[in-house]
Amino acid sequence: MKKKNIASKIYVALLMLFLYMPIAVLIFFSFNDGKTTVWKGFTLKWYVELFNDNAIMQSLYNTLIIAVLASVFATILGTMAAIGISNFKGFKRTAIQNASNIPIINPEIVTGVSLMLMFTLLGVAFNFEMGFWTVLLSHISFCTPYVILSVMPRIRRMDSHIYEAALDLGCNQWQAFTKVVIHEIMPGIISGFLLSFTYSLDDFVITYFTRGSKFQTLPIQIYTMTHKRISPKINALSALLFVTILVILIAINIKDRRAAKAKGLE
Repeated sequence: MKKKNIASKIYVALLMLFLYMPIAVLIFFSFNDGKTTVWKGFTLKWYVELFNDNAIMQSLYNTLIIAVLASVFATILGTMAAIGISNFKGFKRTAIQNASNIPIINPEIVTGVSLMLMFTLLGVAFNFEMGFWTVLLSHISFCTPYVILSVMPRIRRMDSHIYEAALDLGCNQWQAFTKVVIHEIMPGIISGFLLSFTYSLDDFVITYFTRGSKFQTLPIQIYTMTHKRISPKINALSALLFVTILVILIAINIKDRRAAKAKGLE
């Protein structure tokens, strides 16, 4: 048993090393005084230059505002869709649920090209150019299925009579829905929101086809920089994004553990 435990620990350690070594190298060289992978001394100048680069900062702002808005709207639409799908029975429910999973399985390039063609057609008909709004609508469209996928298992685990019980105990329909149903499926809603935010923040292919010629997000900005030598400012930016996401995940885990302990004490 001890040998198996040691082997499993070694395996997990090697796996973590394989996954996070590239990120550790990136963070390490974000403090390098040189522009190459040769260490030339410790410096913070790339972080200073990063915040002074208007193009990168504007791209970062565009990326964050798109990710937040797309996640919020996708979470609302996906939660409503999941609740609606759960009210169907039999073949209809299975068919609709499978249809909602198609955008997840569908290659991103197919989704991106199809959205580009649709927006181009609408742009000719209604005289508008692709930009912020087309990217936002595109991100909402591909994030919504992930919310449905996250919320549906929580709805299946929920007692189907809990809504009627809340009505019998004096709640009106809105109170029963917000205080009972939403409360029960909230972990799935939060998971769907975080998934949507992550995929929207990271998306390149669909954004590339639907952004037009003027709107720039961070993945597109980094892609345009690959035609030349990538600046160490990108290392600094990547390090900050990684640390921010890591802090958020740690905070969520601490909150979940405290909530679990509180329930155990009750």
